[in-house]
Amino acid sequence: MSDLFTSAADPAVGAAGGAGDASGALLAPLALRMRPRSLEEVVGQREALRPGSPLRRLIEGSGGAAGPLSAILWGPPGTGKTTLAHLVAQAAERTFVELSAVTAGVKDVRAVMDRAVQERSLHGRQTVLFLDEIHRFTKAQQDALLPGVENRTVILVAATTENPSFSIIAPLLSRSVLVTLTSLDDADVRGVLARALVDERGLGGAFTLGDEATEHVVRMAGGDARRALTTLEAAAGVAADDRPAGREDDVVEIALAQVEQAMAQAAVRYDRAGDQHYDVASAFIKSMRGSDVDAALHYLARQLEAGEDPRFIARRIVIAASEDVGLGDPTALQTAVAAMHAVAQIGMPEARIILAQAVVHNALAPKSNAAYAAVNAAIADVRAGRGGPVPPHLRGTGYAGATRLGHGEGYRYTHDEPAGVGEQQFLPEDLADADYYQPSTRGWEERLGPRWRELRRIIRGG
Repeated sequence: MSDLFTSAADPAVGAAGGAGDASGALLAPLALRMRPRSLEEVVGQREALRPGSPLRRLIEGSGGAAGPLSAILWGPPGTGKTTLAHLVAQAAERTFVELSAVTAGVKDVRAVMDRAVQERSLHGRQTVLFLDEIHRFTKAQQDALLPGVENRTVILVAATTENPSFSIIAPLLSRSVLVTLTSLDDADVRGVLARALVDERGLGGAFTLGDEATEHVVRMAGGDARRALTTLEAAAGVAADDRPAGREDDVVEIALAQVEQAMAQAAVRYDRAGDQHYDVASAFIKSMRGSDVDAALHYLARQLEAGEDPRFIARRIVIAASEDVGLGDPTALQTAVAAMHAVAQIGMPEARIILAQAVVHNALAPKSNAAYAAVNAAIADVRAGRGGPVPPHLRGTGYAGATRLGHGEGYRYTHDEPAGVGEQQFLPEDLADADYYQPSTRGWEERLGPRWRELRRIIRGG
């Protein structure tokens, strides 16, 4: 391994690495060493950090008349929740205390509150309590935070990857500002990598990253800066080990093969912005339509392994459940919509299981595009200028003068009909014989065909 991984970086990193001297930074992970030290170094989160936003005011040390508010940071991993908490603590030289809801309990919270009172009384310093993964706290544990937040004994900065509406008690939410963080875009991740390659806290110019390798790291990071930097650090280690003897001082290019080796994962030939993106997505949809479960799962795996946004995949499944399955199996749409919401809440890697279930359901379901074809036919008529005035008996009667105009006259109230349906013209005159919906004879829709034909016979007086 290169001396780079054991040499001192900026002494200030020692504090971030958990030690007060340079040696504390020696063993710190690259992601920790590259943690932004100021707002100017933060990448992404432009909306959350816009001038005048609650989070920016908190970081800059400004607050309302009663002092700064607490904040709940909600977002995917690697979006800067811990970094932002550190920046909040830097303002006005606040004391910073970090707890993880995985290991901490009410006793730890109360100890922080007691110490915060002492800090404020003796030294006039505010305390920032950063509570990571707050969603893991029970209701009773979250209740223990309320007095300190209410009295502003501490500035609570809590981080969660789960929807706060479901995972955080309402009294705590009402006493805090909710800040939604988003995954970094590809350009932001490239910027993070570029800075880490040249910064003295990072790789200090000892390595470069090839274009193919960069794109693979960006894809696999999925908008997670921490994952991107961890991958870069591991790949740099592989590249340093591969360097020929006697060339220790040369700048080393990290190649795609070394990134693959570091990740134990081959690069998938898939360009999210190019033809392959559309080709694989098209094959995925057509495989579900064609009822080939294995092929559909293969293309699902290719998209996921290439770093495709699972929410994009979920949306495609929802569309297919209506366009291709339709009323052949109405429950396919229910499964797909449930999967879309679950994927948004859970994320990868578990989202792959939810997507697979929806894919299998779609692929195995009886297929019908009758509803899809029906609405397209109706739209075609409208675009062609067909469709005259609404029949008078169907027009609205809830405004002055409607009765005088004859609106609603002759309307037959369906629930008064013996069979719950009666003869009545609903379509405009020039479309009275329109025949858009043609039920298939597959799956659940097979039962709809006879019913629709009988209903149409009654309604149209056939």
